[in-house]
Amino acid sequence: MKKEITITAESRDSRGKNEARRLRAKGSMPAVLYGGPSGPTPVAVSPKELTRILNSKTGHNTIFNLSLSGAGDTPVMIVDWQYDPIKDSLLHVDLKRIDLTHRITVKVPIVTQGEPKGVKIQGGIHEIVTREVEIECLPTDIPEQFVVDVSELMIGQNIRIGQIQMGDSIRLVSQPDTVISHVVALRAEETTAAETGVETAPAGTPAAEPEVIKKGKKEEEGGTEAAPKKK
Repeated sequence: MKKEITITAESRDSRGKNEARRLRAKGSMPAVLYGGPSGPTPVAVSPKELTRILNSKTGHNTIFNLSLSGAGDTPVMIVDWQYDPIKDSLLHVDLKRIDLTHRITVKVPIVTQGEPKGVKIQGGIHEIVTREVEIECLPTDIPEQFVVDVSELMIGQNIRIGQIQMGDSIRLVSQPDTVISHVVALRAEETTAAETGVETAPAGTPAAEPEVIKKGKKEEEGGTEAAPKKK
């Protein structure tokens, strides 16, 4: 989806860890711009502005303008990114030039809506299997998300990607029979445990050993020991 957002980028000549550290110390970060006749172009961009885009409703499908010195403004998308696993901060992004007149392939989030009858009435469990659908369309026609109503699902029923209502300008790339979500029944042992309040042992747990009953003559009252057996 095209947004009226413009982010400034600066060309950079050097690469490597030292250059990346210097950029981050100045509040910037390394990035690479792909596409176009000049090939991959190393640039420096603001991590805060790109983080804001990734956290928006359209996320990485957002098309925005990149203003590069000497090259003017060009529509781009974020195609790959890397986070610091400890600080959870953006470290690097790959950007791609977008031709607004050519169709592209993207993945769009799927959001389920409603509570299935199989959960409310039958006591089943609603499981979400697929959270994205791959489509082909013009960059300006990319939807934010697809909303799927699951309120009519009963136990044993599902909804598939092919049932999503899409516009005429969108072509489905994902397999249409891919299950988005379904409602399943509780397993018999889980239901029994819930009714009785007794927890069942998980599969693979060894059975408890039976108590060993000692053989021999029971001691008489008064503490006299049993007579030993004759050989």
